[in-house]
Amino acid sequence: MKKAFDNSSPVLVILAVFLLWEVAGLVFKIDEFILPRPTVIFVTLFKWQHAIWPNAWQTLFTTLVGFGMAIVGGLLLGLLVGYFKLIYNALYPLLIGFNSIPKAALVPVLVIWFGIGTIPAILTAFLISFFPIMVNVATGLATLEPELQDVLRSLGASRVEIFTKVGFPRSLPYFFGSLKVAATLAFVGAVIAELGASNAGIGYLMVNASARFEVPLVFAGLFVVAAMGIGLYAIFAVLERRFTAWAYRG
Repeated sequence: MKKAFDNSSPVLVILAVFLLWEVAGLVFKIDEFILPRPTVIFVTLFKWQHAIWPNAWQTLFTTLVGFGMAIVGGLLLGLLVGYFKLIYNALYPLLIGFNSIPKAALVPVLVIWFGIGTIPAILTAFLISFFPIMVNVATGLATLEPELQDVLRSLGASRVEIFTKVGFPRSLPYFFGSLKVAATLAFVGAVIAELGASNAGIGYLMVNASARFEVPLVFAGLFVVAAMGIGLYAIFAVLERRFTAWAYRG
């Protein structure tokens, strides 16, 4: 019974928020131009589905491509940074400085380089989700105790064996934890780029809707992005439990 409640509690909370939102909109007579009620947003989703879903697929595509690039790049660089002290000292300040730059500020530069379209959205999704993956993988490797490495070496383990059999598995909980965070950030990056540097996608749809003062359609776009973000987060949460269950057994 408790497990069933735990599993259903997120859905119950979402429904409660929607119900409170709906009641508040009715009681306080909030204009749809200011804050449309959930029922109005869902009606808008159905009404404009012919325009929403193609743009949603575009946003999902750019997000997944950029996120896939971030997984590969973040994992490889994280392993290098976390395992080799020299690379850590050389690259970490540069990476921190680059991550401090607002990614929205890079969108105009990407437009100059690649033009308006899919590529700036993919690259923005990549840039905004790359750093958390790299940092967490590097942190996972850095937590490998020197004493443990000394013991393994005394038992005849090579540097490669220590890395493949101990270091890399120890970094997996950090890796999957970072994927859950970076997945949602990738959607943020893609939509930011679509707001001003694309001719398709949910961000592009929202800009056009706001220009026509169709606020329910803007919120419908936000709902779609939120739903896709939750779905991708849930996928990696399942993968995390599948591949790193050993790390949480107590």
